[in-house]
Amino acid sequence: MKKLIITAAICGAEVTKEQNPNVPYTVREIGIEAEKAFLAGASIIHLHVREDDGTPTQDLKRFQACVDEIKKRSPDVIVLPSTGGAIGMSNEERLQPIFMKPQPEIVTLDMGTMNFGGDKIFVNTENTIINFVEEMNSRGIKPELECFDKGMIDMALRLHKKGHIKEPMHFNFILGIIGGISATPRDLLYLINSIPKGSTFCVGAVGRHEFPMVTMSIVLGGHVRVGLEDNIYISKGVLAKSNSELVEKVVGISKELGRDIASPYEARLMLGLRK
Repeated sequence: MKKLIITAAICGAEVTKEQNPNVPYTVREIGIEAEKAFLAGASIIHLHVREDDGTPTQDLKRFQACVDEIKKRSPDVIVLPSTGGAIGMSNEERLQPIFMKPQPEIVTLDMGTMNFGGDKIFVNTENTIINFVEEMNSRGIKPELECFDKGMIDMALRLHKKGHIKEPMHFNFILGIIGGISATPRDLLYLINSIPKGSTFCVGAVGRHEFPMVTMSIVLGGHVRVGLEDNIYISKGVLAKSNSELVEKVVGISKELGRDIASPYEARLMLGLRK
């Protein structure tokens, strides 16, 4: 079985210091959390950025400052910026990270609209998805296909047939989100069995579902995502002290199951990235 790629989703756009004081907001905090996660075994840092007060932003200068800080501390790590941003942001705002210098190797591409509960709707029309992926293609940036439900896989396959999404495809399944597919073994198997041969996939899940779902991905040959964006606890009722603590836990699980951890160099080879 190939080595395991670990992605650390270090802060997200929604989780706050009120929920866990170790969620990073500032440029320095983000750099430190990314470095600690990398040293613990993560080869990819999934990056949202915040203003110093925690407000989510897609501001290009803020992204650039955070990526520069991460690369200063951990030059080899892969930085995976979000083009999802936060609810209510315009498409122009959300695409800002692709204009960084140097440009990212890989960024997220959300494959559908989500009802996040209440009146929160995260809108991704077909035309939005096509526009985003063509901007990525024109720059040689690989999309990580963010799928919260089976229909989003179908959208990815449809756009692949139309020539917009290139092979080999890399999927990221996030389970247990309100409005998306449930975090159960049955549903994860359904997603995995729905993607084409030759594709790679990563699995994450929210809250208490995180470690059961990522463990299943390890067993089935997939890759994993953990971090404070998805889960603020290291165990029931115990807040995680850092993203690195979550990464260390999944490293331990993986080694117990006989899978070694991929370095950033090995992750780039597996995902077909160009540095």
